[in-house]
Amino acid sequence: MPKRSDAGHPAVGGWAKRCYFAGRALMDATLRPYDLGSTQWYVLWHLASFGPTVQRDLGRALELERATLSGIVTTLVRKNLVEQTSSGEDQRQRLLTLTAAGEALWRELPDLSFIHDAAFGGIDEADLATTVRILQLATERLQNLLRKE
Repeated sequence: MPKRSDAGHPAVGGWAKRCYFAGRALMDATLRPYDLGSTQWYVLWHLASFGPTVQRDLGRALELERATLSGIVTTLVRKNLVEQTSSGEDQRQRLLTLTAAGEALWRELPDLSFIHDAAFGGIDEADLATTVRILQLATERLQNLLRKE
């Protein structure tokens, strides 16, 4: 069998994926009592932090597929946490706004910064900066490669 060219380098991507999934699992477990998932939390976070947002722009900001975001928004509307209305500029666009119930829930949610602190607390800042720089560069390279296809 021929030797694969990626056989010696699975650790970086594998550990980045494992770290992401471990953090997301902890986030989901923390949000479960509030009947929220991590992606729903990100939508609420964006609306709480930046105010009403056109759904298309929110998808871009959170890097979510249109169908994925649509399902999440439908769920949040059904839970009366988000209101979806026509945008004044373009009636085809949907403007998303936190409802009063969404704002109240947002204030009740626990601070999730403990997840970051648990994962990265005590790690040298220079090491973290190097890690971020390498992952950003790798991500940009892969995105550029994808655009070329």
